[in-house]
Amino acid sequence: MHAEPHPVTGELFDSPVPPGTGWPGDPATAATPVARTAVEVARLAAAAATVQEVDALSSVCRACPRLVAWREGVATGGRRASFADQPYWGRPGPSFGDPAASRLIVGLAPAANGTNRTGRMFTGDRSGDWLYAALHRTGYANQPTSVAAGDGMVLRGIRIVASVRCAPPENRPTPAELATCGQWLDRDLALTAAAATGLEAVLALGGVAWNAVLAAGRRLGWAVPRPKPVFGHAAEAFLGLPEGGAVRLVGSYHVSPHNTSTRRLTEEMLDAALRRL
Repeated sequence: MHAEPHPVTGELFDSPVPPGTGWPGDPATAATPVARTAVEVARLAAAAATVQEVDALSSVCRACPRLVAWREGVATGGRRASFADQPYWGRPGPSFGDPAASRLIVGLAPAANGTNRTGRMFTGDRSGDWLYAALHRTGYANQPTSVAAGDGMVLRGIRIVASVRCAPPENRPTPAELATCGQWLDRDLALTAAAATGLEAVLALGGVAWNAVLAAGRRLGWAVPRPKPVFGHAAEAFLGLPEGGAVRLVGSYHVSPHNTSTRRLTEEMLDAALRRL
């Protein structure tokens, strides 16, 4: 497949985008180590010293063969017709937002023609339209729309991550894929909690993200309530940190087109959830 122009910069890129070639916001370089197994994910994640390093390492990960085949297949031959003239990121989606954030949003996984195309979490699809508009209304984002990497979007005080960082077929990662990618989430949470600003709150978009955060908390030795807190919109739980204090976990229905079009999730409900962080 021939190189195509980035929708913002006009620079030519192959699909999937090779690391270190100039894509806006690419955290990796050509020398970034590549994890090819769950064991290698565990080793590299444990060695990451910053959330930026977690982003770089996870953005080139190839540990889950099914996910690698799917994300790259979409990037090369399964594109939506309206984006056929654009290069596709075609790699795991790194986190996006303030690296010193004390609040996180955790989603399910990148969309095949959203993050998998743009390289930015929740960007380029209807779910992202809803989320970034809400982040702007609640003061976390400098603009209401996130269209493509390099479009000027900036988040302050908050960062967006995913339970699984590759686009999965039918938006359904397997338990093994969740467990493997959960090691990146573990390290992300641990580093954020240990930073000077600390980790105050997490907004889980949907039940999968809620369960992923609870599972990560247990693996990290955090005090997770028993019985397991039940997900629901506006549900809340507190995860105790070993060194003292706690992280507030807030649940929200996912910003999926189904939930927003049926008004299971409204703008008012999403804004209220964000304001609880």
